[in-house]
Amino acid sequence: MTTPSSGDGPRHTDSRNDFSGTSHGPVVQAAAIHGGITFHVQPAAPVGEWVAPDEIPPLTVRFRNRDRMLDLLDGSFVRDPDRASVGLAAMYGLPGVGKTTLVSRWAERGRERFPDGQIYVDFAALRGGTAGADVSEAAWCCLRSLGVDAAYIPTALADRTRLLRTRTAGKRLLVFLDNITDPSHAVALLPKGRGSVLLVASGSRLGELALDGALMMHVEPLDRESGLEVLADRCGPGTVAADPDSADEVVRLCGGLPVALHVAAARLATESRLTLAGLAAELADEPRRLAGMSLGKDRSVAAAFDLAYRELAPEAARFYRLMGWYPGAAFDAGVAAVATGLDPERTADALDALTAACLLEETPDGRFRFHDLVRLHAAERSAEEEAPAERPALVRRVTLHYLALTALADRAVRLDRLRIADLAQLLADVPDPFTAPDGPAPLAWLEAEHRNILGVLRAAAREEELHTEVWQLAEAFTVLFLHHRHLGDWRESLELGAAAAAEALVPAAEARLRSLLSRPLMDLGEYEAARRELDTAEACAEVSDHLVVRASVQEFSGRYWDRTDPARAMEAYRSALDLSTAAGELRGAAIASYFLGCAQDAAGDHRAALDTLRDAHEQLTAREDLRMAARVRMAVGIAHGHLGETRDAIAELSAAAETLRAEKATHYEAQALVALADILEGSGSDPGEVRPHLEHALKIYEAGGSPRAEELRERLEGESGAG
Repeated sequence: MTTPSSGDGPRHTDSRNDFSGTSHGPVVQAAAIHGGITFHVQPAAPVGEWVAPDEIPPLTVRFRNRDRMLDLLDGSFVRDPDRASVGLAAMYGLPGVGKTTLVSRWAERGRERFPDGQIYVDFAALRGGTAGADVSEAAWCCLRSLGVDAAYIPTALADRTRLLRTRTAGKRLLVFLDNITDPSHAVALLPKGRGSVLLVASGSRLGELALDGALMMHVEPLDRESGLEVLADRCGPGTVAADPDSADEVVRLCGGLPVALHVAAARLATESRLTLAGLAAELADEPRRLAGMSLGKDRSVAAAFDLAYRELAPEAARFYRLMGWYPGAAFDAGVAAVATGLDPERTADALDALTAACLLEETPDGRFRFHDLVRLHAAERSAEEEAPAERPALVRRVTLHYLALTALADRAVRLDRLRIADLAQLLADVPDPFTAPDGPAPLAWLEAEHRNILGVLRAAAREEELHTEVWQLAEAFTVLFLHHRHLGDWRESLELGAAAAAEALVPAAEARLRSLLSRPLMDLGEYEAARRELDTAEACAEVSDHLVVRASVQEFSGRYWDRTDPARAMEAYRSALDLSTAAGELRGAAIASYFLGCAQDAAGDHRAALDTLRDAHEQLTAREDLRMAARVRMAVGIAHGHLGETRDAIAELSAAAETLRAEKATHYEAQALVALADILEGSGSDPGEVRPHLEHALKIYEAGGSPRAEELRERLEGESGAG
């Protein structure tokens, strides 16, 4: 890898494409911005298949002590197999004391006790966005782990928790919420199945959970004997036995914290000339040198980290410092290479050195992460030893890396989508991992990386020289949220992008992002905020004089007015249709026609709706957009039904369902099947003809975890009873 030229800031060029007009894009060498994808992206389970989750982190070190706490968990939640209640326990203690390791050990040895799976949510990875978004995101994660398709996860937290109770009823699950700070979040995520257990780990006591019947467990530092066992595991029992007094002193100076003991023991294992006595002496002296550090009470931990850091080779030490500034939660070798400006071989050497020193942990999927205390130490070393300009330079490099990969993923999902950013030069020489035979699915990669991308967006938004890259990344990133509705994250991403576009003076981009922002705001019930964004978007679009952007804003406005004012909605859709047609953007015109036809049908003008929808279907079919054309055909069938034209309605809905099945758009297929059943039932058809469509739709909804499954089940049971 080569590091981009720093100069006085990023270099840009003006360029043009058919969709965006003139826009600004970064010009860099591909090698400087793209380190590839070097971790294993877990593919999504096929629709209809559910595998019991097994998510709690595995043990990476030998487990020591905590037998009393393990027995306490067993006695409280396991020894009564017929217990009717759901278990709840809250573990609290110092960072690095081993709370997660304790839960991992209990989960590992009791796997058979939870046949329906083990779910893990790390709240530390969720924090940083909209207030309250973390518990809503945690509920989203739990529902996905339970097999609920992203399309069926409700937008409101109350609806998500209600569905979570439904999906966990009758299941015996272990749910572990790590790094939680708000006790109400734990209560909101309690599973319902009897015999299930919810474990919570926190740095504070969360005493309010005691009122909910939680078992409160203070996880204390390791005692002397257990600390000595950790040292012996790492550097050999002979080393500890040869100098027990110094070993005792090392355990004492590390405060009994496993994270410090692992780092100290790694030095003994890798530095042949270092003795226990020498290590104890260094640890005793180090806190005085570290008086200015901000690790609070954990001076002994800082001492262990600093001593290990000073033994690193210069390149590995600088790698450590720079990655302390990396704004994501985890990183793969490709990200690390780009962030530090090293080639792949030297990056691998640095990663090996840091993992050998226990300053870095490799995760099962092939990525790497720092313990929170280690990250803090690395960042403090950076602040002390690196030039101030290095941090923004690193943020720029990782921003360009994620911009390239996210843009490629966006294009792999759908190529002919409106984009303001012209990234042709940025992507010209970048290998596309999503087109490789063994490459990851783009949405699976975006889902796996989306918290890192959001962290990078936050960091880049604080840099004055990265406004263009921020809005471009936010624009590309939105493809994930159109499919997986992480509403809080989507909102934050678009807010950052819109503000950056305003700073970069690109009104077309600001209009696009603010109109997109109306979507998560409306889903969150914040309609006034959505209206304000749309008003600003419309003003920006007018300034830009960008016909396709103006059309897009009008389309979003129509979807806003669909709720309360059908006449204004149809006016907005007609405007979008006219603007798209004038711009020669035929797919945009077809989609505007689709929304206009649906609005006409809802307003009772069914014949006009049919004409509008048929035109949209013809245009989309000509463009071979079969999925969208089938959705239009479903609307055509519904309009025929409103007109009492049963035969035509049945034909259109049947054809739509068949195409949607072939396109694997099962969510829309189920809608078509239910509409078809409604038409048949309303026309007096034999119940035996109606029932198969409802049963097929029910199967789809059950497989995807849709809340509509219960409604259909009750309908089918009612019809059976009536028969």
